[in-house]
Amino acid sequence: MVDRPERTNRTLPRDVASNGRRLAFDESRFAPMRESTELLGDPPRLRARFEEDGYLCLRGVLDPDKVRAVRRAYFERFDDAMFAPGTSRGEGVFSGSPPAGLPEYGTAGHPAYDMVRDPTFAEFTAEPALAAVAGDLLDGPVDLLPRRILRHFHRGQARASRAHVDFDYMDHGSDRTVTTWIPLGDCPIECGPLIYLADSHRAAREDLERLRGDVGDPADPRPISADLGRTADFLGRRWLWADMRAGDVLLHSPHIVHASLDNETDVMRLSADLRFARRDVGHDERWNGDWSADDGF
Repeated sequence: MVDRPERTNRTLPRDVASNGRRLAFDESRFAPMRESTELLGDPPRLRARFEEDGYLCLRGVLDPDKVRAVRRAYFERFDDAMFAPGTSRGEGVFSGSPPAGLPEYGTAGHPAYDMVRDPTFAEFTAEPALAAVAGDLLDGPVDLLPRRILRHFHRGQARASRAHVDFDYMDHGSDRTVTTWIPLGDCPIECGPLIYLADSHRAAREDLERLRGDVGDPADPRPISADLGRTADFLGRRWLWADMRAGDVLLHSPHIVHASLDNETDVMRLSADLRFARRDVGHDERWNGDWSADDGF
């Protein structure tokens, strides 16, 4: 079995999946993330931990009630057919089939497209605590890049983020950036959270290039692989995981390999991806507009 963090006192799955490909959830492929919440308020130590691990797992950075309010505001944009009978919008329990006529995810007319342009989302993502942590990590004033992504996954899609590094998607500027991943609601391992490949921010670029392929879209060279088992074995590293709760955040380097798992629960997984850049360096200009799922980057 996987080593369990102190907070995990429950039965863990025997296996998980990503993009429909199953792999054993055991200590040969997975290990718990290291938590760094105790370093908040100590920027030098927090920055040293980030440089060492390539990521931070921080608990309770945000007010859970505000997180749940954003979740509810998003799901209120859907037809009732999206939700299991007898459940509330804030719970986000999937009915088993999306409403008829729902536009392609994240494109014009879809709730995710509209939500990232809504003042409610703008106010939430402008939470000072998020910029403060990013500023500590980048050792200077930061700006939140306008292209803020909303991810929504439900059971039955067999769809998740493939193994990749963020810099391949924002390489028209400096790498003095940090990504903040925010689960909008509780997100245990079965719900498909973000996972990191241990120490992969130090992996040789040529090794990543040799690994590329088998991503389901040969026209897009940026993803590394949709096969997380092969990725871990090839690079000789384990995937790091954590059960996430409303109010927790993950932050990571633009060079660490990461992916997500399939959501295999009835509760829909909703999350936000934010990028912060140091104010005194040039960042990728493509990130100066609002996100759309079909914007090509």
